[in-house]
Amino acid sequence: MRLLLSFLLLTNVCVAQEGKFTVDALVSPKTKERIISVGGPTADMPGNTNEAIQRAVDALPAEGGTVKMDPGQYNIMAPVRLPSNVKLIGSGPETILVRIDGFHTKFIIDADFGELKLTVDDASGFAVGMSIQVTDDVNADCWDVTTGIITDIVGNVIYIDTHLIRDYDSEQNGKVTNAGSCVSVFGAQNVFVSNFTIDGNKANNDRLDGCNGGGVVIMKSRNVTVENVHVKDFNGEGITWQITENVTVRNCEINGCTNMGMHPGTGSPNSIIEGNNSHDNKVGLYLCWRVQHSVVSGNELHHNQEIGISTGHKDSDVLFEKNHIYENGGDGVYFRYEDQKNSPHRNTFSNNTVENNGTVKGGYGFSFYGNATDVVLKDNIIRDTKNGSQKAAIFISKSSPVVKTENNRMSGHTLGNVIQE
Repeated sequence: MRLLLSFLLLTNVCVAQEGKFTVDALVSPKTKERIISVGGPTADMPGNTNEAIQRAVDALPAEGGTVKMDPGQYNIMAPVRLPSNVKLIGSGPETILVRIDGFHTKFIIDADFGELKLTVDDASGFAVGMSIQVTDDVNADCWDVTTGIITDIVGNVIYIDTHLIRDYDSEQNGKVTNAGSCVSVFGAQNVFVSNFTIDGNKANNDRLDGCNGGGVVIMKSRNVTVENVHVKDFNGEGITWQITENVTVRNCEINGCTNMGMHPGTGSPNSIIEGNNSHDNKVGLYLCWRVQHSVVSGNELHHNQEIGISTGHKDSDVLFEKNHIYENGGDGVYFRYEDQKNSPHRNTFSNNTVENNGTVKGGYGFSFYGNATDVVLKDNIIRDTKNGSQKAAIFISKSSPVVKTENNRMSGHTLGNVIQE
């Protein structure tokens, strides 16, 4: 009897532990989510500029809420900056954020590290509140580029909110542009961005550096989702995220960008990249540095000028599955050269279709130029069904270890299925 009683008590404890119970207004009061509309004349915050959207964002309480953008065109001269616990939601494709026309000038006095001002040749095309990008011939890429917002203009002196991060030389083509992102998430968490279009107006804008900006830029943030956003014609990158955790980019279309369609990097573990259509960019998906323990699933990566997927520096433990990678100008999947300690190890490609790549200069389905180990290709279709531009299914350079292949269907390649240097 004692044994039976103990068993019944244990069973009840287990059932109680397995049950789910949500605490409702026990310690903290339950508050209704704040939703602020922006856009049309009947919106809570009328206006069709980034300033109007930003006012709506800033009006949300400290615990966050939702900004709902009405249909219409919004003129963007600086990124909409999203803090933690905020949702920015459009009304579908008819909600369009358009970058204003670009402007650039040279600075006529050196712009030194730590300064908050720029003395320029012509300040007439700039305005307070506008985004700004500072470069010279030596400092023109990634972490050598300063970006910020204009806080004041006095004559030909532009004041900015960000200390310059390099010494910029006026004699080395020192340049100031108003290039900037449309939406930015910096130092935030629990952010949701969804259901609108970004038009980068690339024909009328200077190039925006991809480590610092893009149609959507996420930096030093966690738990961010970008979903059902269409980024098109950006002079730079479509969606870029750097130094992040748990970023999801889902069901987005990115096309017509002059650099990468999607660019995770600089340490962005636990990224989920799924269901996106990245096409007619320079590169469809560029895994930069330390994109680890991530999933790339169900994407279409096609008709990009160079590569479908590029991976390299410490981009390890990533699963690529059920992607369709086709008709890119160069290789379908490109493993960049790295030494052994920094190569992208333990990546798996499963159930992908990789076909008809190399349309511009010839290419391979997969090309391996580094020292990546424990790479697995299984259950993929790798083929050329057109004019032979995808010369081989798999190319392995002499520096690369053996790639494990399982049950791949390879056909139609003029140089054979596997080339081992």
